[in-house]
Amino acid sequence: MGRRKKTSKRSRAKTILRLPDLEQSKNAVLNSLAAASSQESHAHAIDEFIGWYCSEPRLAFNRSVVLRYRFFLEQKNLAPSTINVRLAAVRRLAHEAADTGLLSPELAAGIGRVKGAKRLGVRIGNWLTVEQSKTLLAEPQEYNLRGKRDRAILALLIGCGLRRAELVGLGLEDFQVREEHWVIADLIGKGKHIRTVPVPVWAKRAVDEWTDAAKISTGALFRQVSRLGKIWGAGLTPKAIWHIVKAAAKRADIKNLAPHDLRRICARLCHLAGGELEQIQFLLGHASVQTTEHYLGCKQKLRHAVNDNLGLEDV
Repeated sequence: MGRRKKTSKRSRAKTILRLPDLEQSKNAVLNSLAAASSQESHAHAIDEFIGWYCSEPRLAFNRSVVLRYRFFLEQKNLAPSTINVRLAAVRRLAHEAADTGLLSPELAAGIGRVKGAKRLGVRIGNWLTVEQSKTLLAEPQEYNLRGKRDRAILALLIGCGLRRAELVGLGLEDFQVREEHWVIADLIGKGKHIRTVPVPVWAKRAVDEWTDAAKISTGALFRQVSRLGKIWGAGLTPKAIWHIVKAAAKRADIKNLAPHDLRRICARLCHLAGGELEQIQFLLGHASVQTTEHYLGCKQKLRHAVNDNLGLEDV
């Protein structure tokens, strides 16, 4: 009886991927991502690509096709950042397809070389002044249970620079005292990076007002509040935080404000108050100091350089 030859990954590699192949590769991509928000955005981007790819007649999955897809996205007048997020998901899809032997490494490498859409200019972000921030944090006209909750949410977003996903995952037990200061201890953030976040006194006071009024002693910190003022549900979603910020911005007459802008505002206000760049980086949990600099919206000043007055001028 002859020995059956093993089929190598290379021999099984294809140029045209069918829907089952694409779904298999998509699942591999999603399983490789730790953050739920990343899984959600990649799933949406890959589904968009699969819908386009399967609507075309027998396309090979290669660099030329992905270039066509980029042109298709550009024709929809999407923002360059949106196009680049979708292309990044497609590159990852190709990588996983090659890794499992569904696509040749050469084709995957070609797809990986597809450049993203060009960005014209740099997003400057939406930074608020101290007075605007105070207006946003002001007690709403009807300072009921929902108002206390929303104010506590805004206080942690601005005062601690939290991401939405980090905020909705908070429990009362996460607030601890370290070095005589309230902190959110061992917060697991983006990329599973762990950091400890100091909590300003005024922000902790807002949280206490909410938890005392809601009689929350354990479990999720932020819950849904019914129209009758009753607490219900296991917690809030990141989408709910988005709506809370939008409603507060509308009350304060602040346009185009997103939850992530409050993270930038926290960084900017820390910097204006004399905070060290390294400490701001720790606070926000950035792996790169360049990301922190981008959040601050600052650039190097050469006319009045920081090292002009070191006290060594008489040497």
